[in-house]
Amino acid sequence: MSTKVHAILANLPLFKQMNPEEIDRIAQSTRELHATRGEMMFQRGDPAHGFYVVVHGQLKLAFSSPQGVEKVVHLVGPGKTFGEAVMFMGMPYPVYAQALVDTLLLHISKTAVFEGIERDPVFCRKMLAGLSSRLHSLIGDVEAYSLRSSTQRVIGYLLQHDCDNLDSCQDIHVNLPASKTVIASRLNISPETFSRVLHDLSAAGLISVKGKDVAILDMGKLRAYGQQ
Repeated sequence: MSTKVHAILANLPLFKQMNPEEIDRIAQSTRELHATRGEMMFQRGDPAHGFYVVVHGQLKLAFSSPQGVEKVVHLVGPGKTFGEAVMFMGMPYPVYAQALVDTLLLHISKTAVFEGIERDPVFCRKMLAGLSSRLHSLIGDVEAYSLRSSTQRVIGYLLQHDCDNLDSCQDIHVNLPASKTVIASRLNISPETFSRVLHDLSAAGLISVKGKDVAILDMGKLRAYGQQ
């Protein structure tokens, strides 16, 4: 077992409350994976033998339509997991996973997960909480795609930042974690529409865009603009 893998697992939110012995057991069935930018971790239809944790880097989960159009379902960053639901259901992956940048992941085997659930109720609760959070996010996506305009979707995406008082937040910088094409697909709009909305928000004096850096000049006004 790698001491490095043990240390990484111990610092992930999913395993924070586990004792060292339990982490040792999981680490013994965990593989450290390095993915270079553009590398596929798995394809749609591949069997799921466990789930993944992103240590650093970023991946996209996506599928292609019969016409060859890519739809990005989720962007997965550091500390986040993916693949749990498919693993529990015993089904093949419904999407493919591709690294957007050089990425370090851990692959935790199905056997280790099932044994951990039987031994540790805290681990079981955290797995359920993670899956519930994913479902809540999915419902939010359906609502956004069905009821919100393109401008509201982009503003909602930009407003996903920690601040004690949104109305007083000024000059917040958002570094777009992926290309505009990938983010647009995640928001279910075209890249052209995404660029146009950013241009309109810039013209309104609400944001400033320089490459992948988006400065939110007034969080309160931006939020109000999205509610119009």
